[in-house]
Amino acid sequence: MRYVYTSPQHAAAPVATPDEFRAALSQLASGVTLVTAHDPEGGADGEDAGMTATSFLSVSLEPPLVLVSVREDSRMDELLSRVDTWAVSLLGEEHRALASRFAMKGRLSDRLLFADAPHHRGEFAGAPLIDGALATVECRTEQRITAGDHTLLIGRVLAARVPGPAGKPLLYFRGGYRQLG
Repeated sequence: MRYVYTSPQHAAAPVATPDEFRAALSQLASGVTLVTAHDPEGGADGEDAGMTATSFLSVSLEPPLVLVSVREDSRMDELLSRVDTWAVSLLGEEHRALASRFAMKGRLSDRLLFADAPHHRGEFAGAPLIDGALATVECRTEQRITAGDHTLLIGRVLAARVPGPAGKPLLYFRGGYRQLG
């Protein structure tokens, strides 16, 4: 483990407000993903859970690792503290409505969200993978890191697939979904 020394002069340094930080980072375009997991304790057949995420990135090629940021105390954070496998579907521009649905606060139950979302089960994680996604990865949690109001999950990639011809990605930029122009 590496420790970072913070000098007393940095401890008193000003901190950007949430609005300033949000405005600055909105200038960075991000790909849109759907992170999913299967909850075996959610009823007779279990229950699927999902969330839209733009904070997803590749960490390492050897071994293959990815990182996703999950809001602390969310349904996904609670579920992913109990189950160690999950999946990510990289969404194309035709998935805008799906991304919005899984991003809503105070939304319907996950069971209803998946009811008409075309998907299939992943081989390793058992989590839903979105049909027509640009690519999918199935992961096993290697590390959980608490960072501010989020949990960073580092996952070992068990499977990675590009199921079809290259499509156009759904992007998130300046607070909204965008398409390549």
